Amino acid sequence: MTKSFQIWSSLVRYYLAKGSMSRLALLARKLDQGGAERQLVALATGLKSLGHDVHAVLFYAGGAFDAELAAAGVPVHFVGKRGRWDAFGFLIRLGMILRRLRPTTIYSFLDLPNILAALLRPAIGRPRLVWSIRAAGMEMRHYDWLSRLMPRLEAVLSRSADVIVANSRAGKEWAINRGFPSGRMIVIENGIDTERFRYDAAGRERVRKEWGIGAGETAIGLVARLDVMKDHHNFLQACALLASRRNDLRFVCVGGGKAAMHEDLQAFARHLGIAERVTWAGPRGDMAAVYSAFDIVCSSSSFGEGFSNAIAEAMACERPCVVTNVGDSARIVGEVGEVVPPRDADALADAMARMLERIENNLDLRRQARARIVDEFSVGCMVSRTEQILRGQK
Repeated sequence: MTKSFQIWSSLVRYYLAKGSMSRLALLARKLDQGGAERQLVALATGLKSLGHDVHAVLFYAGGAFDAELAAAGVPVHFVGKRGRWDAFGFLIRLGMILRRLRPTTIYSFLDLPNILAALLRPAIGRPRLVWSIRAAGMEMRHYDWLSRLMPRLEAVLSRSADVIVANSRAGKEWAINRGFPSGRMIVIENGIDTERFRYDAAGRERVRKEWGIGAGETAIGLVARLDVMKDHHNFLQACALLASRRNDLRFVCVGGGKAAMHEDLQAFARHLGIAERVTWAGPRGDMAAVYSAFDIVCSSSSFGEGFSNAIAEAMACERPCVVTNVGDSARIVGEVGEVVPPRDADALADAMARMLERIENNLDLRRQARARIVDEFSVGCMVSRTEQILRGQK
């Protein structure tokens, strides 16, 4: 083989590899703290490290994870949506950004970005569309008319997508039942960054001191935005039942939401007689320390969960979990956790009590919780499966 031929073949391999790289536009509303948003950042970072040309297109600036994407070298393009009713101008600006980027694939997250990707596709070069479905079994009667309209329109347009990725088995079934094409649906479960989310002893002491939780007290936490689907009322009722049995318990709710709902929940805690034992921590950025500050973590959702990041992140931080059987929560915790029916405060309280007893009797339970996440739900697996989709494989 001549030297010139070796050089030529190397150049061919280089350009073939370059040509196989995709320009991917990840489309989402805003990178606020949340499970879908955390997954978008992990996916963007992982795919960029594999050589893909990754861009994030966001409706709004000012999200909690904007800086993290920028630090990873992922270009972020803000459409500058000015509010709910900024429609026509917003669509023009979004279309212009996408036309300029000319992505080979648009990967959209959640209902409105999915819908807009389908509607704008003919005007931006007909890129491949990958939709992301992050919820399961939503009960839309709890939300306003526009929020109820979105899933219906999404189902009508679902055949525009080339691939529809559900992050849970329950989410896939729910979408198919709504009329999504089953042949285009796959499940890629969330990936958890187990280097970021691991037990933090110093963080535990710092956060517990901040919350006024003593060394001899046991902390039970709920990490969820203040939303009806998370069923904080059920959690608080279970806490009140458990508090009547033990005096060493403290309860913490982490997550933001509307002021009216926060006031309602605080009033409910007062009605139950546990207000002094409940801490409302609001949204937090130091989540590994926050999870580590708890002794167990609870998920009390009554509907809507697909793959709960909060459960998996808590387990990665060696926190055993008690969950309601909603979405794929039971699959995430496996035998390491406790699973109860939704909307059953008595069952939830009993499960919390069992978990506290299990922790006392099995010193290895915390390590087992982390091992399950490391083995089953890695970022690497999520990124690898997504890359197959980008290359046209399923």
